[in-house]
Amino acid sequence: MPIRPENRHRYPANWKTISLHIRTVRAAGRCECHGECGRGTHTGRCPNHNGGTAYGTGSKVVLTVAHLDHTPENCDETNLRAMCQGCHLHYDRDHHRHTAAATRRAAIEATGQLAITDPAA
Repeated sequence: MPIRPENRHRYPANWKTISLHIRTVRAAGRCECHGECGRGTHTGRCPNHNGGTAYGTGSKVVLTVAHLDHTPENCDETNLRAMCQGCHLHYDRDHHRHTAAATRRAAIEATGQLAITDPAA
């Protein structure tokens, strides 16, 4: 998945090399998700291969590298997992929801308004 420009500084200078190693050498081009994504659509290891056709959707598979702790600075191999874009997006969904809520709250507060606190956000 593309790195957002505002987060680029959080990745090491050799991120492309690290990512390529995880995707091609360790994972051999196949999604390493064993259900951590929570999709509930596969048992055992995800069958998606980079460049292949994604099961269930028919879209082209793009293999990405997920940070299991959602911290780009932590590039220890035990914290990295090659995941197809579907598994990666599902794995990150709660993290994305929380960061989006914080971004919306900050934008509202920047206008001088007080945000209504939503305990579910």
